[in-house]
Amino acid sequence: MKKKGEIILWPAYFDSTKARSEGRKISKKIAVEKPRLDEIEKALERMGFKPNIMADAVFPQTPFQKTGMLSIPKKDSKNQFLKRVAKELFNVRDQSRI
Repeated sequence: MKKKGEIILWPAYFDSTKARSEGRKISKKIAVEKPRLDEIEKALERMGFKPNIMADAVFPQTPFQKTGMLSIPKKDSKNQFLKRVAKELFNVRDQSRI
């Protein structure tokens, strides 16, 4: 599953409806409500990444729900990267409303 040198991204990391104890990794200010795997993929592609997608992966804290996950090569710290992805995800979500 996880390989050394990769960052794993779960939709729960960016979900404003989840508490930190439920897996959210970023602040609610930059989180979006119930992000979809395809939205995160689009945000990563806009940032210049080609993510590996595992649509049937199960988030460890919710083993009864297949949320999927994405992985990319690690280039910088995970925390800083998650914030950049969250901002781009917000832009993706904002443009889809137009």
